[in-house]
Amino acid sequence: MINSVAPQSGSLLLSEPFMLDPNFKRSVVLIAEHNDDGTVGYVMNQKSGYYLQDLIPELPNASFPVYVGGPVGNDTLHFIHRCNDKMHSGAEIGKGIFWGGNFETLKLLIANNEVEEAEVRFFLGYSGWDLGQLDKELKQNSWLVTNNYDSQFLFDDEHDNLWKNVILGLGPKYAHIVNFPENPQWN
Repeated sequence: MINSVAPQSGSLLLSEPFMLDPNFKRSVVLIAEHNDDGTVGYVMNQKSGYYLQDLIPELPNASFPVYVGGPVGNDTLHFIHRCNDKMHSGAEIGKGIFWGGNFETLKLLIANNEVEEAEVRFFLGYSGWDLGQLDKELKQNSWLVTNNYDSQFLFDDEHDNLWKNVILGLGPKYAHIVNFPENPQWN
């Protein structure tokens, strides 16, 4: 295996550089839940083209971008946040990041301009693995797993560079892979 870090809630999955699956090409997935039932996470660096105001008509000024969380349940809206001091709800998954919470409270905070874009991220759908499925993909070297990252990166608008920045943060052992072409035939 290319690394030995075990996934857990709050871990990041980094797709291997040649992954051709368009759902996960050069993706960074934040794991929200990892247990005996399987794994749930959200792709952090694929904008959908929608904004929250497009999906929630009662929030006409909510210009929060919505990301593609993954290929499962893409007709569902999910969120993570760093504003538990305002929300007082959600499950902490690590590094001050909370998964879900009271959506009515969040809508009220947004309507009153009390939440900034850098505090919350919305997703259409999610990424999911059945029990054992992610372990199999890890053994096939499809993913790097890390718990060593700056959570600020996850909420920055630099989504195009997120994969590269997190890989570089892993140190010199992995830094060279950011220069690999997306398709090995382009080499």
